[in-house]
Amino acid sequence: MNLFHLFGGRDKEQLSEKKQETNDEKVLTPYTGMRVEVTTPDERLLFVAKLMSLRENKGELHQYSETGVSREKEPFHVKIRGYSDHEKKAVYMEGRITSMPEHIWQVEDLKVTRIENARAFYRLNTDLDATVTTFSGLGAGEKPCKLLNISVGGACIGSAYRYHKGDKFLLKVKLLEDRPESAMLCQVLRIVEREEEEFEYGCQFLEMTEEDQKAITQNIFAAQRKKRSTS
Repeated sequence: MNLFHLFGGRDKEQLSEKKQETNDEKVLTPYTGMRVEVTTPDERLLFVAKLMSLRENKGELHQYSETGVSREKEPFHVKIRGYSDHEKKAVYMEGRITSMPEHIWQVEDLKVTRIENARAFYRLNTDLDATVTTFSGLGAGEKPCKLLNISVGGACIGSAYRYHKGDKFLLKVKLLEDRPESAMLCQVLRIVEREEEEFEYGCQFLEMTEEDQKAITQNIFAAQRKKRSTS
């Protein structure tokens, strides 16, 4: 199936039935520079990359996270999920990738399988001590919290302290003992009140540069590998 004509080759009646999906597809067509995650067919995360040099159903994946996958010479099948930051929707794709030099993978037979509202990226479940620092209000200062999960775009924390939707704070956490502490500016998007005066906050990262995203992604992958090796 041609990447840019997800519904091509269908008759007029089918196209009419799929009008809404077609409109979405035109808006959310994968584009050069889209950040994507690459997984095995059974959803095991391999690496994060940028989709580059996109042309019809071919392109390149410029890997910028660490990976445990071997540099196979033969093409193999993968799932690829990109995310539109503007539309807040995920684009699900499939294709075959082949290793190339300089952390680049060639992708062929690329096709869109579906588009839907979804979280941007893989989230690593954690239970790590962290701190939240606010800079205004009566509760300004550093407070302890628990990092419950983290992705390249945001995190979920547990805290005994009350914050409000839209609040901004600095989240500091050490994902691995042998790596530097990570510090991310966050904004609260979602609040869940738990028992015993505990709160769960879903947050998005703000003002993340490309280098910040790479550093967070690499730390997440390293923590994921360590978690798997000890489980």
